[in-house]
Amino acid sequence: MENGSRVSFFEAPISNTKPSGELSLGDVHRLITGEKYKARTEQLRALADKREARRFKAASFDYCTFSGVFGLRANHALVEHSGLLCMDLDHLPDVAKMKQRLLADRLFDTQLLFVSPSGDGLKWVVPVDLSRASHEEYFDGVARYLHVCYGVEADKSGRDVSRACFLPYDPDAYLGSGGG
Repeated sequence: MENGSRVSFFEAPISNTKPSGELSLGDVHRLITGEKYKARTEQLRALADKREARRFKAASFDYCTFSGVFGLRANHALVEHSGLLCMDLDHLPDVAKMKQRLLADRLFDTQLLFVSPSGDGLKWVVPVDLSRASHEEYFDGVARYLHVCYGVEADKSGRDVSRACFLPYDPDAYLGSGGG
């Protein structure tokens, strides 16, 4: 699948709602697999206190909005939908196994797949066709699919089109052939 999708990129902290620019999935993949986020990801994963970890992540991690380009990070400020949906799968018992299962999934053409900042979850970016259903309807359908087929619950916050996704270090992140 050819995907010329663009997403908004935001520099930390999470309270910054003004995008720094636009990126392709290839650009995001290069950021995730490069060294830029390695130290802060390792630092986050070393924190035992969940509240402290949440504060550190919010203050220190750049992020993007996989579902589109925004004037500001707010649903009403969507400039153009990317045709992508990011499913956030937290607290997985076996991250590597679930990654392989999602990559082998025949129904969805994985565009980007990477380990979450915490290290115990995955971010799964798949294409959606908004001429067939709304962003929210796609989210609900994919969430049901993940529950029925894989027994995992997607974070419901992903239903929000302007949902922020923190960018961690994952040298083994997968980029689909159309990721650009």
